[in-house]
Amino acid sequence: MSTVIQPAKTPGTAGTPRETSGTRLAVRRFLRNRLAVAGLGVVMFFVLFCFVGPLVYHTDQTHTALQQVNLSPSGAHWLGTDAVGHDELGRLMYGGKVSLTVGLAAGVLATVVGTLWGAAAGYAGGWIDAVMMRIVDAGIAIPALFILLVVSAITTPGLPGLILILGLVSWLVPSRLIRAETLTLKNRDYVLTLRAIGGTHARAILRHILPNSVSTIIVATTFQIADAILLVAYVSYLGLGVQPPTTDWGGMLSAGLTAAYSGYWWLILPPGLAIILVVWAFNAIGDGLRDAFDVRGRG
Repeated sequence: MSTVIQPAKTPGTAGTPRETSGTRLAVRRFLRNRLAVAGLGVVMFFVLFCFVGPLVYHTDQTHTALQQVNLSPSGAHWLGTDAVGHDELGRLMYGGKVSLTVGLAAGVLATVVGTLWGAAAGYAGGWIDAVMMRIVDAGIAIPALFILLVVSAITTPGLPGLILILGLVSWLVPSRLIRAETLTLKNRDYVLTLRAIGGTHARAILRHILPNSVSTIIVATTFQIADAILLVAYVSYLGLGVQPPTTDWGGMLSAGLTAAYSGYWWLILPPGLAIILVVWAFNAIGDGLRDAFDVRGRG
């Protein structure tokens, strides 16, 4: 009877888990952040509410209905009606669609412009970096809301124009963040090797520096979206944003302010809460992403 000799097990080899990738670890850290997950849920709710809701809850937001002015919430109008007879719940959906669209587009535009500017300045270094960042410092010294109000007072922009203006007054902060990241990454071995073998500067930035700055870019985008939603609400509240019959949450606040003094609370409370919740949600997501991608905090 022959004896089968089992190969000896090397200690530590059996049952060793795979090394967790950085992205998977970041996702796990994000999901453990309850505030960030709650913020993500709030954003998903409002996206469905504003973009899918009008397909289910049909209302006329163009024509006036003077026989239904300032009706209180009821089964026919869940959030009542406004001063011209528009259903307030339907208007909250359409207004949120405008606010979210402008905020998302302007936030992404600001981050893209700021990322390219900051990466170019940090990679170039020297006097080019100094000149480019002095431009950024000068722009930051002027409040973005002031520039936006001046431009809106001169001309009444449509949605594309409002997105463009918001993006071009909000790119300064992301540029400083990406510049700081670029100053660190441009001295890494893989960038120095690329430059040594004759790789172009554009290739170094687009293929190595920006992909390795993606965590910073994502976090900056979330904060820029929140800031853009607030800015468009400010401008619309002052009557310089989108023009009727189009509206957004800031415009709804402005229209409902006078009526609220007469007891029509449903004209000001829903859009105000919507702005607060969405801005908080994007900030919570940004904080969660920043903690998730923070290498120093990883265990």
